[in-house]
Amino acid sequence: MRRNRKVKILATLGPASSEEAMIRQLHEAGADLFRINMSHASHDVMRSLIQKIRSVEEQCGRPIGILADLQGPKLRVGKFKDTTVELKAGQTFTLDSNDAPGDATRVYLPHPEILEAVKAGDRLLIDDGKLHLKAETCDGKSIVTTVVSGTKISDRKGVSLPDTILETGVLTDKDRADLDAVLATNEVDWVALSFIQRPEDLVEVRRIAGGRVGLMSKIEKPQAVERIEEIIELSDALMVARGDLGVEMPLEAVPGIQKQLIRACRRTGKPVVVATQMLESMISAPVPTRAEVSDVATAVFEGADAIMLSAESASGSYPVEAVSTMASIARTIEREPHYPGIIYAQRAQPEATGADAISLAARQIAETLDLKAIVCYTSSGTTGMRASRERPEVPVIALSPVIQTARRLSVAWGLHCVVAKEPTDLDDMVNRACRIVVEEEFGAPGDRIIISAGVPLGTPGATNMLRIAYIGADGQSGV
Repeated sequence: MRRNRKVKILATLGPASSEEAMIRQLHEAGADLFRINMSHASHDVMRSLIQKIRSVEEQCGRPIGILADLQGPKLRVGKFKDTTVELKAGQTFTLDSNDAPGDATRVYLPHPEILEAVKAGDRLLIDDGKLHLKAETCDGKSIVTTVVSGTKISDRKGVSLPDTILETGVLTDKDRADLDAVLATNEVDWVALSFIQRPEDLVEVRRIAGGRVGLMSKIEKPQAVERIEEIIELSDALMVARGDLGVEMPLEAVPGIQKQLIRACRRTGKPVVVATQMLESMISAPVPTRAEVSDVATAVFEGADAIMLSAESASGSYPVEAVSTMASIARTIEREPHYPGIIYAQRAQPEATGADAISLAARQIAETLDLKAIVCYTSSGTTGMRASRERPEVPVIALSPVIQTARRLSVAWGLHCVVAKEPTDLDDMVNRACRIVVEEEFGAPGDRIIISAGVPLGTPGATNMLRIAYIGADGQSGV
């Protein structure tokens, strides 16, 4: 199943897409990997979805990536005597440690870490920013605030803290239990971490994961944006989580931050996913708005590795149509005359390593000689990521003997992943590459390709060889 596009599509599974037949339809419509939202999925549901995805993978013969998205800390106020209270701008309102039901003057905040961390002048945003409070005095047990804007507050509404750094880590007890369940399956390829604030938040997760999954940091807090270079260094991938980011930062700042994050990831060769409300209207309508089409197009033009569907595919009325629409937009944009120039202008300089120089040379040779494909042998996935970082105009086929590597690479821009045995010698390496190019319909006898690999064969991280090969009449290397 060849995709005629470079950007990947990540589709969230949920009530509208939990059956195997629907998962297969989504995959055939264009979904390259699937997201399981642990905020809503029990461990049994997660295991059932994984089994169904792997069944579809076997039927379709393509490696499919799976992302488990951890819920992260959910900060909420307590309950009120009358469920909802009306507030006025300028009035005083207190959040405290008293667990009695709230009223128009105060409410219980069951998070001592917030009571201890908030300082005078910090903002507290309630209910996705609908209520804006400003802290006036804080004593560790209560926060006296002034209502800046908003008219009401009700039971269990969420609290966002754009100015406050919490000393507690991002993993809650629920997240630790979910992470243990995810790792126990040995079938999940990526874990997304919610509400990252600082690079230190990744340390515990990386220790627990032990390299068994890739770590994708969701950027949804201003504190994370401020330390983005350090966070990228410790992450395996990034997600631009525009929902909560748009609550904690001015909405008009989000597009610029999106560009900043995509370009930072492209410089370092780390995959980046753009998420949230990309085709929001397709939850209930069979076609998107013009603005949504432009939003998806912007992410594609920027060179994002993947674009994500949330409720559109998880609980909407048109999940298959949403995936098909997103794939169609991506294909159309990538054929635009201006697209190669925009991608080229943002291309990062290679690092001063042999492997990076090989990847750069492979792209330049392939584009100069108009070769049909770049074929890279990759055991750990590093060579595949380097090839993706170059954003070549020609297709890239990543061959790996490790199915977990092929699945993890399914998020990377432009990579067509194939599980293939380790070649026995150089001739076998070239013949196998030529044969797979023909089988996967990227080339035909008479075409030329370029192959990157490491010698000695099978040595991880030793990419040090390029070979231009001619596909012979029998589909193998010719002379």
